[in-house]
Amino acid sequence: QVQLVESGGGLVQAGGSLRLSCLASGRTYSVDTMGWFSQPPGKEREFVASISWSGGSTYYADSVKGRFTISRDSAKNTVYLQMDSLKPEDTAVYYCAASRSRTITARSPDEYRYWGQGTQVTVSS
Repeated sequence: QVQLVESGGGLVQAGGSLRLSCLASGRTYSVDTMGWFSQPPGKEREFVASISWSGGSTYYADSVKGRFTISRDSAKNTVYLQMDSLKPEDTAVYYCAASRSRTITARSPDEYRYWGQGTQVTVSS
């Protein structure tokens, strides 16, 4: 099992920044890809970004390219999502997820086995 705990959400004005963190514990050696997903109110969970746990390769949804940056600190078992130039439409619960697959371009939540509890991000206009 792998446990994931997100932190760093909150309320920010449009144009502002937030950094989300995801601390992984347990059998992290079984994880190859880490991802972030968002779930806006009343909508389905959507892919945001992913990163290869070993090599650091990254992949982004078109809607966040150039604004969000995913990174990882292997020594701390932590993945980050730096969110800049935030927009009201970025308002959502953000979830960290872990996959045993090496395919970082997997965008479906079904590709990810482990999930955190989510952290709320609210962007005011």
